[in-house]
Amino acid sequence: MKTEIRYCFESSQVANRFLHELKDWPVNDVKTRLFNGGDSVKVTYEYDESGFDYTSAELDDLAEKHGGKEVQIQ
Repeated sequence: MKTEIRYCFESSQVANRFLHELKDWPVNDVKTRLFNGGDSVKVTYEYDESGFDYTSAELDDLAEKHGGKEVQIQ
């Protein structure tokens, strides 16, 4: 199942730092894209639905490290 999460950061510079860390991220193969003026990041990945979604938890932790927060997709 394709999963999409969006994170908002205080600036585009911080959002780019988050993106840079995901380039060689060892947890899961994720695709990223800046949006909303460059201060937000959309992350998509395949979730296998076999249990707890560790990828989501790890992404949340990494975003929080950069001061980011998950935003609801509307």
